[in-house]
Amino acid sequence: MKLRTVEEKLFQLLMIAATILIVTSLVVILVTVLVKGLPALRLSMITQIPKGGFYLGKEGGILNAILGSFYLAGGATILAILISLPIVIYFNVYASKGSVFVNLCRFSLDVLWGVPSIVFGAFGFTIMLFFGLRASLLGGIIAVALLILPVMSRAMDEVVKMVPRDLLNASYSLGATRLETSVKVVVRQALPGILTAVLIAFGRGIGDAASVIFTAGFTDAIPTSLMRPAATLPLAIFFQLGTPFPEVQERAYASALVLTIMILVISIVSRILTRSFTKHVIK
Repeated sequence: MKLRTVEEKLFQLLMIAATILIVTSLVVILVTVLVKGLPALRLSMITQIPKGGFYLGKEGGILNAILGSFYLAGGATILAILISLPIVIYFNVYASKGSVFVNLCRFSLDVLWGVPSIVFGAFGFTIMLFFGLRASLLGGIIAVALLILPVMSRAMDEVVKMVPRDLLNASYSLGATRLETSVKVVVRQALPGILTAVLIAFGRGIGDAASVIFTAGFTDAIPTSLMRPAATLPLAIFFQLGTPFPEVQERAYASALVLTIMILVISIVSRILTRSFTKHVIK
């Protein structure tokens, strides 16, 4: 048997083993959350805010954390879009091909992608101290936006790079400006991928705890202002698991189940919307 054939078989086995490992880990996590969380899940948990003694096993729910997570991740995603999309358009439409500056920016975003989320939380906390801000929904939004910005930018960048250059040249030949080409051609063609990148970033933001523990704070109330603290599901799960009461720990798994369902819904919506917008793409 040739060495090349042996090498191919070896790497094929490694890929199969890696796939089995990932799928098995996912199944184990989902089964664990489902088995431990489903019995403790009640309608009151998702329709009520924590009452006195909730973390001691008494009545209440996690509505504050659910809404807080949506407020925080939604605000951060909008802020990240406003920054990411112009960056990506500049990289692929305005900048010259092979630009050293663009390559350096892409490398920087790749590095930031791998930075632990607690670092973004510490950086956001430092900025808040500089401006005299307290832990608030606004601080959490800024920290999470910084966290998901590299993810969203690089994902969008890879999608926009796949837009055929002939479409851009055809647009220029018809007299369109670079801005018009960016909005009416590039964004339209890359819209399914851009939407996927946005929803992936939203899912990353809604499930992160480290970046908001110093910046968003925690409260049992539903935030009514950007300057008020906000609870999130990951932190609610963390605090409930940290109690010595078994019934509260069971609620933590129920909260994890709610968060898992939210991420699953986001993924399904992403697939549906991507397919609906794909019909506008020229292949």
